[in-house]
Amino acid sequence: MKKHATIMGMPVIINIADQNSKPDDFETVFSYFRSVDEQFSIFKDTSEITKINKGLLTEKEYSSAMKTILNLCEQTNRETNGYFDIHINGKLDPSGLVKGFAINEGAEILKLRGYQNFFVEIAGDIQTYGKNEKGEFWKIGIRNPINRDENVKIVQLKDKGIATSGTYIRGTHIFNPHENKAADNIASMTVIGPNVCEADRFATAAFAMGEKGIQFIGSFPDYEGYMITKDKRGIYTKGFEKYIMN
Repeated sequence: MKKHATIMGMPVIINIADQNSKPDDFETVFSYFRSVDEQFSIFKDTSEITKINKGLLTEKEYSSAMKTILNLCEQTNRETNGYFDIHINGKLDPSGLVKGFAINEGAEILKLRGYQNFFVEIAGDIQTYGKNEKGEFWKIGIRNPINRDENVKIVQLKDKGIATSGTYIRGTHIFNPHENKAADNIASMTVIGPNVCEADRFATAAFAMGEKGIQFIGSFPDYEGYMITKDKRGIYTKGFEKYIMN
């Protein structure tokens, strides 16, 4: 069973291949995503992150979820030599990590309810588990950032996360803190990781790095990446080929 929603201003898809999936379980995950949006959206005056940015909350008053996200952001900053930076114009913007974190948590909700074969997607970032209705690995398309009507690659995933950072959906929104400007040196960066949270946080940082981001992804044993340059070249890490459909 597959269900769609629009949350955080983005398309959300949950596809459960297990038999006897329950509509209430879909809605539980959708409700969780709505709560994440209410808490972390920098565009909502009532969100916790907005209150923090306005100086209305002290660190002792942060929720446990906020502390978890901000701590992971700081960890990612250290692991990426500062390329993942949520401090922009004097404000905190953890959106480069929140989406992947939420998808991963939503998938955990379904796992705890006994599902083994499903995927959870928000705007192209996906967590997969098990296999599809045909008993095959989940097939995921990597969109062409120059022509979004076509896929440049199809990958097959099982128990993996995939995330893509680029400017073709939300425009220029990733910041390069080392050059103090918007990151726009490449067209897109796709990362396959052990889960979508890991893939998402490193995809954001690798995109900010520009063309050297693909070497950064390739330096981690459990991650693979596919980069599309501004001049339409596709460059991928050594182990990426094992996921590509023949």
